[in-house]
Amino acid sequence: MERLLKSVKIGINEKIYVKDPESSDLGKRIIEQSILMINDMGFERFTFKKLGDQIGSNESSIYRYFENKHKLLLYLTSWYWGWLEYQLVFSTNSIADPSEKLEKAIAVVTRTTVEDSAFSHINEVLLNKIVINEYSKSYLTKEVDTENKEGYFVIYKRLVTRISEMVSAVNSDYSYPSSLASTILEGSLHQHFLKDHFSSLTDCHKDDDPTKYFLHLVSTLLK
Repeated sequence: MERLLKSVKIGINEKIYVKDPESSDLGKRIIEQSILMINDMGFERFTFKKLGDQIGSNESSIYRYFENKHKLLLYLTSWYWGWLEYQLVFSTNSIADPSEKLEKAIAVVTRTTVEDSAFSHINEVLLNKIVINEYSKSYLTKEVDTENKEGYFVIYKRLVTRISEMVSAVNSDYSYPSSLASTILEGSLHQHFLKDHFSSLTDCHKDDDPTKYFLHLVSTLLK
């Protein structure tokens, strides 16, 4: 799988960026350092001026790639969901049994992230932390409906659809496959957040506990 992923380019909606950051060394440094900085200081305190100082470039050069930091966050989260989708597809493609396939998919999207050497300028572990802590800020905006129509969230929605179809393959009589699929994705982020920040509000205290919880939840619902 690692060799296959090295030839993969995560396809991001072109409307999110002004210039594809994957097209230049500067663009890749913008992505690499923005992940490090947002993880370190949080999205609210992060600015293009601070990013420019960090990479030794003018703030204006960053605006040649992204219109604003909201679009940059949309890019980072879209990249993460695209990367996770490839993980899911490659991990489940050869599994014929529907129940086993769904279990593997749940494991992929709920497990603790490990760094992927196929993308040297992107730290997937830190990006996962950003998604856990900051993803809701990409869509809890007044512009969400317009941005949804523009296809900004298409990768995330496609990932939900893949899991939803796996749920229906296990139990075609289950009435809420999409609701369950989106609950698995969003709920996993929430459980990892609670584990790290509000541990008394969750029973998931180990790295693999969110996976165990969602496997138990889904198997119980789809009996």
